[in-house]
Amino acid sequence: MSINHLLAVVPVSDIATSRQWYASLFGRPEDNNPMPSLVEWQVLPGAWVQVFHDEARAGSGLLNLAVDDLEGHLAALGDRGLDPGAITDANKGVRLSALTDPDGNAVTLIGGFRVRY
Repeated sequence: MSINHLLAVVPVSDIATSRQWYASLFGRPEDNNPMPSLVEWQVLPGAWVQVFHDEARAGSGLLNLAVDDLEGHLAALGDRGLDPGAITDANKGVRLSALTDPDGNAVTLIGGFRVRY
């Protein structure tokens, strides 16, 4: 047996507002809208971010996205109207920049990520 897909769920209070915000985050419209309360972006083969209407949990999500060019991604986000935070150093060459979606869910972009440290 093996796991074939990873689905990261981000709880939001308003799908329409969040659809626009996450489209700006990913630089494209959603890949799938399987039901009125759910939109999805495939970020890697088998890896999806699901934005799901769940008012009770909205704002409690944490989403970490490892990127190959942190500065480039931050510039692109700024061009798309988002306001990522300053880059901070973490540990062992890892650098972070955080932003929040309209509900306050934390999205952190990670530069310098590696599988093993």
